Amino acid sequence: MKLLPMLFAGAALALSAVTAQAEVRFGVMNESYPPFFAKDASGQWHGWEIDLMNAVCEEMKEKCSIVDISWDGLIPALQSKKFDVIWSSMSNTEERSKVIDFTDKYYNTPSTLIGPKDQNPGATAEDVKGKTIGIQVSTIQSEYYKKYFASVAEEKTYQTLDEAFQDLASGRIDYVFGDSLALDAFLKSDAGKDCCANMGDVADDKEILGAGVSGGLRKEDTELKAKLNKAIAAVRADGQYDAITKKYFDFDIYGAK
Repeated sequence: MKLLPMLFAGAALALSAVTAQAEVRFGVMNESYPPFFAKDASGQWHGWEIDLMNAVCEEMKEKCSIVDISWDGLIPALQSKKFDVIWSSMSNTEERSKVIDFTDKYYNTPSTLIGPKDQNPGATAEDVKGKTIGIQVSTIQSEYYKKYFASVAEEKTYQTLDEAFQDLASGRIDYVFGDSLALDAFLKSDAGKDCCANMGDVADDKEILGAGVSGGLRKEDTELKAKLNKAIAAVRADGQYDAITKKYFDFDIYGAK
């Protein structure tokens, strides 16, 4: 009879090993993308998306870590199992959904053009005619450009948005096209507020711009997807999501479009 507690304990540990992951590795782009994520001088990650990740991990009761990699390497690295979930402001689009799966949305914002302060505002093909638009590679904005702007404007691609911002501030390009919140952060910076202004949001195209930002997963990882979705819903329901958001924004970014 004295062996029974030990047997039950062993069975419980075995079951736990089957149902819980030793660690969930979150893939993040290896450049600063404020206010969503950035690495400080000590090498620690911080930002809205990092705070949300920590809350989701606590809700799942999982140990989590961050693996950083270039933006255009995120999907290949996920597929080769270098980490378990893309958590890097990636929009859930039809094209990406052909190769990976996604969690439920955790925020959604428009795509925007910014340009010099003396430029007339506007974000249509007519407004950008004859201009050069800076766009980060492998983004939804690059796909949008091909459909709506390629016939009238020139695209200059960048590995990082910071490189595009530098060229815009120095007058080497006419616009930068990207997510509204990332561009707004630049406009509020010392370099951005002196040179540039918001030109407006582009017209929506859900097929290209997607249904919001979500965590990216391998299609076979259905159990992890269910756990993440449950945790995201719980964090929103118990007020943690709003508390995190208020640290960085003065408006709701969950349903913004």
